[in-house]
This record gives sequence, C-alpha cells and structure tokens, in this order.
Amino acid sequence: MNSVTSTSEQSSLVEAATTRGDDHIGTLLQAAGKLKPQDMERVFELQKKDKLRFGEAAQKLGLVTEADIRAALSRQFEYPTLPATGVNLSSELTAAVNPYSREAEALRSLRSELLVRWFKDGRKTLAVGSVRADEGASYLAANLAVLFAQMGRKVLLIDANLRQPRQQAIFNLGNGMGLSDLLAERMPTLQVQTVQPFHTLAVLAAGSPPPNPAELLARPAFGSLLMGVETSYDIVLIDTAPAQLAADFQLVAARAGGMLVATRRNVSRMAPLAELKEKITFTGAEVVGAVVLD
Repeated sequence: MNSVTSTSEQSSLVEAATTRGDDHIGTLLQAAGKLKPQDMERVFELQKKDKLRFGEAAQKLGLVTEADIRAALSRQFEYPTLPATGVNLSSELTAAVNPYSREAEALRSLRSELLVRWFKDGRKTLAVGSVRADEGASYLAANLAVLFAQMGRKVLLIDANLRQPRQQAIFNLGNGMGLSDLLAERMPTLQVQTVQPFHTLAVLAAGSPPPNPAELLARPAFGSLLMGVETSYDIVLIDTAPAQLAADFQLVAARAGGMLVATRRNVSRMAPLAELKEKITFTGAEVVGAVVLD
C-alpha cells in the first residue's frame, strides 16, 4: 500500500467555514491575540466592501497570516493541530505540526485506505513494523495515531518496541512505567498517558528496559491486554521492534492479526522485505500493506 497525495483537507476546512459563520473566526483570532479590538471594525468594513470572508479580509489587511487563519479554523472545527515551534512534542508529528503539507496529505490518504481495507468488520488493532530501525515505523505509527484522533476516534498507541522505544521521545512522555512493567506485573493496572491537544489519543509507552523483551511479549498477558483495550478504544496501533533487530515483531503481529510495513526510498531492499513478509505470514497474520516513506 503506497501512500499518495489526496485532495487538500485545507480546502475542505475553508469551504466548510462558509456555513459555520466567519464572525467566529474573528473571535478566535482575537482570543489568540492575533487581532486587537480596534482591528475588528477595519476587517468588517473590508469584508462588507469586497464581499470577503472575515479571514480573507483580515489577511488582505496584513493583520494576520495564512497560518493564523489555519490555526483558527482548526480550533473552530475541533481539528487539533500544533504550532510548528514552541511545543513539547516532536516535529516528526507531521500530521499535527504541518497538517497541510503534501506529506500530511499522503498520510491522510493512507488513513483512508486503512479504514476501507483493514479497520472494518470489527477489526481494531494493527501493528506497524519494518526491517530496519531507520525505515520509519515509529514515525508512521505516531502520525497515524494522531490522524485517527483528529477524526475523533478513540486511539491507543502501544510502544511494543521494548528494545529501542521511540514513542516516549516523540510524544515527550518521559521514562516512566509502561508495557514492559505491565507484562512483568510490576504495574498492577493499565496506565496510559493522554496526549494534548489530542484528547482522544492515549499512549502506552514501552516502559522500563527489560532483559527479556521476547519472553514478555510471548506471555498470555499481552494477548489479554489487547483484547481488553479493544473494548475501550476504536483504534489500537502497535509500534514494533525492527525485524533486523529481533523476532519480537512476529509475536506482536500474531496478536494483532495484521501488520503495516514501513519502508524508505533508497534505503529498503527487496530481499529483506520479502523475508519479512514471509515471517509475518508464517505467524498467521496478514501483511496489510507497505508504505514507502521519503
């Protein structure tokens, strides 16, 4: 499954704004400190004179930028995003930091394909893996989690890469307890961290570095965990250790039932990918698709 550019979501937001009331955009811009009270009358006058939307008039007067308008629309339509700077989350979260980029559009196209091809008929869980650590599985899992949360879906992202975890860094979660501690019965109950401003997105970090990752993932408790969270979440995404590093991904794939494979242009090689596909299929899981990242 290759991700391709889809119709711009920004255009949809702007078009929808005509039916929601442009004056609300002005209120949001003023609340964000982008417009002063005395600016509002100037904008209203130009809006009436040239028959513009409020945001267009404010931008034409040089009072706000296109980015300011996008941010206001995101708040108006409850579409959580992040400013490009000044946030604690990683810039790797393209879907949140740069949601109108071509890369984000390609990820949204992938999201649509997954909804049609995988997350149907009661399926809720999907593993994301790769052959090598530098092929982008963690990046892909994190961004898909954000994208599904932006739809209002209740999402749980599990970092099952117990050897080289990345999600705690991407989401700035710190080095607390997580999956390994839960499976080792060092944490009595499931404890996830909600990611702001994505109120429907929760992350279960990898937890304490264990000496026995494969053995922990092979425990029945891992299967029980997945069955349990499927009753509470709409989408469960699992980041896995790269195949080149360990066989942990097979244990995760078998529990999830399907794996999405991340590859990278000019990095990934066909022979290792074919071997990875064979190993996933051997577990009884389905290779849902392969995504080529630049």
